[in-house]
Amino acid sequence: ITMNKSKLAIGLFVAGTLTAVFGLVILFVGPIIIDDQIVKNLVIDPENELSYTMWKDIPVPFFMSVYFFNILNPTEFLAGEIPMVEQRGPYVYRKRLQKQNITFHPNHTVSYLEYRSYFFEPSMSVGNESDVVTIPNMLVLGAAVMMDNMPHAVRLLLSATFKSFKEGPFLSKSVGELMWGYDSKLVDFLNKWFPGMLPSTGKFGLFSEFNNSNTGMFTVHTGKDDIRLIHKVNSWNGLTKLIYWKTPQCNMINGTAGQMWPPFMTKESTLPFYSPDACRSLELVYQREGIMKGIPLYRFVAPKTMFANGSDYAPNEGFCPCRQSGLLNVSSCRSNAPVFISQPHFYNADPVLLDYVQGLQPTEDEHGLFIDIHPETGVPLNVSIRLQLNLYMKKVSGITETGKISEVVMPMIWFEENGYMDGAIVKTFHTNLVLLPMVMVYMQYCFLGLGLATVLGAVLLHYSGKVRSLQHLVSAHTEMVSTRPHCQDS
Repeated sequence: ITMNKSKLAIGLFVAGTLTAVFGLVILFVGPIIIDDQIVKNLVIDPENELSYTMWKDIPVPFFMSVYFFNILNPTEFLAGEIPMVEQRGPYVYRKRLQKQNITFHPNHTVSYLEYRSYFFEPSMSVGNESDVVTIPNMLVLGAAVMMDNMPHAVRLLLSATFKSFKEGPFLSKSVGELMWGYDSKLVDFLNKWFPGMLPSTGKFGLFSEFNNSNTGMFTVHTGKDDIRLIHKVNSWNGLTKLIYWKTPQCNMINGTAGQMWPPFMTKESTLPFYSPDACRSLELVYQREGIMKGIPLYRFVAPKTMFANGSDYAPNEGFCPCRQSGLLNVSSCRSNAPVFISQPHFYNADPVLLDYVQGLQPTEDEHGLFIDIHPETGVPLNVSIRLQLNLYMKKVSGITETGKISEVVMPMIWFEENGYMDGAIVKTFHTNLVLLPMVMVYMQYCFLGLGLATVLGAVLLHYSGKVRSLQHLVSAHTEMVSTRPHCQDS
């Protein structure tokens, strides 16, 4: 029996040791295996069916919510009083994105055109596209500022042209017309006699260039040779740097195309991306951790320096001429129109901007932009990009349409592009990237615990056998002593 127990103890000891060693191997090799699988599955390659489909035809529902700043006192505003606005909306559009003309190159990059189209969603909107709102007439008030330094006679001629086409300083039109374009004899005249002066050749609308259009030819790294480069822009429309700005740093095309980022992020990571609509590269910074439907995430937000002027943040000097911090002058890439981009309601901007317009109330929850990222994969889980379009306006001598308007950066609209993972894709993502790694973590500790427990059991069994053998010897010895015949005295 003792011999059998010894063999059993040795067997348990060997089995426990092997189990513990296996647990240790999983402990050190497991994360490497998981990371290797993440790398293999993230590379932009048609053979990676799930990730390639996600990249090519983004399965996440995307929406664009548009808010108009309806002017309540246009007559008083023209007479020099502070403009009063009320926010109208949201007018919500479902956004469809699809990559076409996909071409892979030998240097581990891929080129594509991404087309976008918008479809109005009445059930998600507050109002309809037939709603009428009053906003500044960009053709009149924008052109007036552009002609400010021209000879007085030219300005008088421009004013006469506006009158002949019955164009005034404000527009009262439907949301649909302002968004996607309206017929204008002035636009037809300018396109005929001054081709290229306006950004579009058809109807004039704030988003007429966006619908059924592409964002330019992007060439990005596939990550096949270096996963750290995946999704990073190699060139845009054949350019490796921009020509809009004054310094090499501001003209750099940094980061990705703004949809996915390289994996294995840390809290020190940033989210750089190139935005054709903003005509520049932008960068978000880490704010906090979070969880969405069981999936861990990092939230990245816009720093206050994003649209700071050159005085407050020297690296932005190349984006000037600047006005107050919080405004990005995009006139250099918008046909020299006096257009500025900001965050909605001038959030994170110089507070003085709120003194020139009544009706604005900036808050982080409603107007701050953010991207929630799964740090292990660089895949966005929840996105909300919020930007505002503003027109710089002032009184211009000789152009009577400008009246006595006070100098102001006037908000016209703001829009939010948002999307989040939902449905089957979240379940797949959660299973592959959260549950399976978690199971592997539990397995490694289970094997370690089971192995150590088995080894301990073997040791106890071995020593318990020895103790019992010793007890048997002592008992036998005692019995032998007690039965031995005693010598008697004579």
